[in-house]
Amino acid sequence: MTLLITVFAAVISTIVWFTSEKARKLGVGILLYMFWGASLMWLVDSAVEYIKEGADSFVPQPGEMLNDAFLGLSVTALALTVWCVRMLIKNKDRIINEIIKKDQ
Repeated sequence: MTLLITVFAAVISTIVWFTSEKARKLGVGILLYMFWGASLMWLVDSAVEYIKEGADSFVPQPGEMLNDAFLGLSVTALALTVWCVRMLIKNKDRIINEIIKKDQ
């Protein structure tokens, strides 16, 4: 579940980054690197677990799936929080204000 959630977040953030100039100005590239890094980490974790346990690693219990889903959502929320804090710190050029004024 963690791998699935972070891959979805990585794909969505990548699509947003490629299709929007505003997203590039807001630093969505950093966000997609965080999501793709987490996805790669859990892919390696799944491969190692498969090597150790075999096919049984792909038949988790419902409790394990719920824990994995909470972990995936928590990591996604943490990455979004880090990105928002970074965006607010780097706002010395008032990029956010310029983007908001252009939309109005």
